[in-house]
Amino acid sequence: MVTKVWVWVMIIKDNKVLLWKRKNSHWDGSWSFPGWHLEFKESWEDCATRETMEETWIHIKNISFCTATNDIFDLENKHYVTIMMSAKYDYWEVRIMEPEKFEAWNWFERDNFPKPLFVPIENFIKKWHNPFK
Repeated sequence: MVTKVWVWVMIIKDNKVLLWKRKNSHWDGSWSFPGWHLEFKESWEDCATRETMEETWIHIKNISFCTATNDIFDLENKHYVTIMMSAKYDYWEVRIMEPEKFEAWNWFERDNFPKPLFVPIENFIKKWHNPFK
């Protein structure tokens, strides 16, 4: 088994966070932040910006590190280290850019996240870094 690195970004707009509903991948139907694999020689901030643009079409700003989670998927025999970043929404409207991967994008209040959540997001919440303070 190889360990891979993901970069996920919690985007904040009007005290809400953007989450997407996964489809056609492991943990189908769960909700997650935008993000995906870190590319060779890519910074975490550049990955957060690139993945957000590729997946949502929005521009973000004030990108910063929150925490990292250790995410093991026994059934899929996968292991990820997930770098959790936070950012502020900047401009453009959210679009579903990859409809084969995403069923929906929605903004949720911190205390009203949908269920089920993707494992890295559950692990992130256990370590919660509150960007609203």
